[in-house]
Amino acid sequence: MRTPEIRVATPEDASGIAVIYNQIIRDTTITFAPDEKSEADITAMIGEADAYLVACDGGEVLGFASFSAFRKGPGYAGVKEHSICLAQSTRGNGLGVQLLDALEAAARAQGVTHMIAGVSGENAAGLAFHARHGYEKVGHLPEIGRKFGRAIDLVLMQKTL
Repeated sequence: MRTPEIRVATPEDASGIAVIYNQIIRDTTITFAPDEKSEADITAMIGEADAYLVACDGGEVLGFASFSAFRKGPGYAGVKEHSICLAQSTRGNGLGVQLLDALEAAARAQGVTHMIAGVSGENAAGLAFHARHGYEKVGHLPEIGRKFGRAIDLVLMQKTL
């Protein structure tokens, strides 16, 4: 794989993002989202996020990352929750690290002081990834999520930027 370009997402990226995200929604508990997203849904998500990045090789979207408010209200202005999703074929090749680094740089530029990751308790790779990159487990919410007819834990991890 060539070194991908990481840049701000545009509405034109929505179809490529949807391919990745919908596979994750259909087949995994990485997200608790039960319903696939349309291109219009993705376009709205891009517009609503505080930052939304894509990793591309040529015109192909290989992964995406975003952050938004952790909680509403001015007392949480410096705290954001992020999400990183990669195409199945690109996992384990360092692309997640590149996206995380770019996302954290964008967060620092916006004055963000803390980043939160809400990771499915079944996502061992996601938990290990965040731990390797300075995120500490700060909360465990047993059986709070539901997907595929079962209850799933959510682990909260935090990093001070």
